Amino acid sequence: MWAIFAICFVFFVDGVRCGSCREAKLCCTGRDSSCVVQKAPMNAIIEDLSDKPCYCDHACLKLGDCCGDFKEACGVLDCQVSPWGPWTSCDADCGPGTMSRTRSVQLQPQNGGRHCPSLEQRRGCQMSNCHHHPDPAIKEIAMLLPASLSHSRTANNTSDIRKNLRVRDPSEHPQYDPEKTYCVEFEVLKASKACRKEENYKSLKEGERVCVRCESEALHEDLGWRCQGHGVEARVTRWSALSAPHCHGKWLRAHAGPDKGCTSTKGCREGPAFIFV
Repeated sequence: MWAIFAICFVFFVDGVRCGSCREAKLCCTGRDSSCVVQKAPMNAIIEDLSDKPCYCDHACLKLGDCCGDFKEACGVLDCQVSPWGPWTSCDADCGPGTMSRTRSVQLQPQNGGRHCPSLEQRRGCQMSNCHHHPDPAIKEIAMLLPASLSHSRTANNTSDIRKNLRVRDPSEHPQYDPEKTYCVEFEVLKASKACRKEENYKSLKEGERVCVRCESEALHEDLGWRCQGHGVEARVTRWSALSAPHCHGKWLRAHAGPDKGCTSTKGCREGPAFIFV
């Protein structure tokens, strides 16, 4: 008789699996150890894993010991999502970039069902559609010093940190004319964390605008008598702090061209914050 009893709890009886939540009319919230379906007598020796007790409480979803029909019998619905959509095009035209794809929720989870998985995936991409900018300044890195150091040229030539650019005999270099001084205003797009620790470079914050002056002593003859790294219209260029090499970043020239009088833009009218080297 015990053999017949064991067989009954492994196979179906009248279309309902023995030991099911529906048959036992059990459906409990939370964790309830009494909400259990015994598939074999309490003191019976269990020789088959299918004879172990199963539970009809919501905690069984996490513990993994639910009866086979628990979700159906207790109205537990897992989240259902649509298939993945197509990958987007790469967000870069040249060099490394990112592409993504998404999917949507078709059925929200109910009664403790499985939560929705991620709805977006990203992966890297590499593009070779590179158009090289004709202006060589796009590759230059602007080297900066605080504007407070500009007075050293006239105050004491020996203390000028840019002594390699100092005019020892102005008569030999008529291109070095104070009237050729100009300013450029930039919008800072990115700044390294090290800039925050440098008192002289704290103003270089993302989203801020800064004015940089190109003094005649810093003009480069091989660059057509302009300062190195003064930017290119509508293109991102790089900058670095000369006296704090770990402070560096990217910026965008905020107006079409150099400000000859250093008064055309609001940021420069208040005085430059930095000077080109």
